[in-house]
Amino acid sequence: MVWPRRIRLRSGILNDLFLSSYFIKLSFLFLAINPKLTRTMIPSEWLQHAPKPQPLPDGMKWHVFLSYRSVNRGWVLNLYDILTELKFRVFLDQYVLKPGDSLARVLESGLETSSAGILVWSNSAQDSEWVRNEYDTMITRATNDKSFYFVPIRIDNTKLPTFANTKLFLDFTEYPDGPNGGDLLRLVHGILGLSLDQDAVRFAYEQDEAAAIAGAKIIAAIRNDRPDRLLQLFNEGGLPWKTTTSLGCKAVEGLIKLGKQDEALEVLSNIIKTFPHAIRPKQLKALALARRGKGTDLEDAQDILGELYALNHLDPETLGIYGRTWMDRYKISGKIGDLRQSRNYYAEAFDRSPDDYYTGINAAAKSVLLGTDADLKEADSYAEKTQKVVGTDKWPGDYWKTATVAELFLIRKQYREAANMYREAVEIEPNSKGSHESTMNQATKLMDKLSTPEAERALVLLAFES
Repeated sequence: MVWPRRIRLRSGILNDLFLSSYFIKLSFLFLAINPKLTRTMIPSEWLQHAPKPQPLPDGMKWHVFLSYRSVNRGWVLNLYDILTELKFRVFLDQYVLKPGDSLARVLESGLETSSAGILVWSNSAQDSEWVRNEYDTMITRATNDKSFYFVPIRIDNTKLPTFANTKLFLDFTEYPDGPNGGDLLRLVHGILGLSLDQDAVRFAYEQDEAAAIAGAKIIAAIRNDRPDRLLQLFNEGGLPWKTTTSLGCKAVEGLIKLGKQDEALEVLSNIIKTFPHAIRPKQLKALALARRGKGTDLEDAQDILGELYALNHLDPETLGIYGRTWMDRYKISGKIGDLRQSRNYYAEAFDRSPDDYYTGINAAAKSVLLGTDADLKEADSYAEKTQKVVGTDKWPGDYWKTATVAELFLIRKQYREAANMYREAVEIEPNSKGSHESTMNQATKLMDKLSTPEAERALVLLAFES
């Protein structure tokens, strides 16, 4: 079993930076001596229209630099997976940063040594000064260096900012879970500065339509509580399913949501065989195992996450699921060390990506459950930071985000505000009794640790009565 990095640091046995570098080099060596594992499984029908990356010029380390807001990392991971399958060397900060690195210096060096840049624009990025600065840097370099190709892409319907109106964006708003369709082919051409020929243009439009239809069918199956339909769609497949992991992973997420962990794991086994280097399927496999919880499932999930951790895949998804598995261990063992590990992984994820409210609220809540004066102080700090992300108002149509706002009020002992917001959340999904029960149980545990007065406690619990 791979030890979590925090345990290794405390043991003093190995230098963390050396160990991360060692695992990364070892993985590349393993692939080099197993050439079958490096062969892409992307369909030949798609590959015949996709240009190949060229050898990097002297001084360049990366074919493409990815700029994005951390809340969009799930989408970006799917993009990273497909580009690496196509043999592009891709700069993604979380896979390059090492302990002790300066984020600003690493990003500056990565951009300077990349032959192309992609900026992911969304509602989450519009208020990010960092993303704007990277846009300005890339557009300036593209203007002054004709060998540098810059492709901005939009992944939702957010109005483009004034500073970006001078550049044509590729529009991926129809693909909220990851790149697919004809625009993926256009993107690959764009980062190499190439135009599509007539055959590729026709193929791209066909893929746009096929991917959109497939995505709509998945959404309908999830909404209609039809796990059998999700399996049918996956088995029927088609080119958009074979080009990237995004459709398959979307179907798996639906199966997990609908409680079909065995089926999700079966689908994931096939996806991982087709896309052996993809990160998202491995994360989902760990999540499905943790939720199934049979036999050695929890240990197997932690083995997967420990390996991703050791290989520096430190995005909020990996760390968040890792934190969840340590909480599962705590529920079994009752050991406070397991609970602290859970809190520490959520905290690490939030510290790395301070706009990821899911890991922020979990870092705060687990700190409350730990219960020491120092932990309660940390809980309030994480709650304050997370509240800056989600605000203090309800989120129309979003039960869990509204419930998160309520939980933040609760942790900060603003009980009346918490009760009102829990009520707002319940009204968003009045029939989701399972979600209400889960939320109420969490609130009860937190109030136990916070020594909430009886009157305020009753007020909060009243919000869940129907």
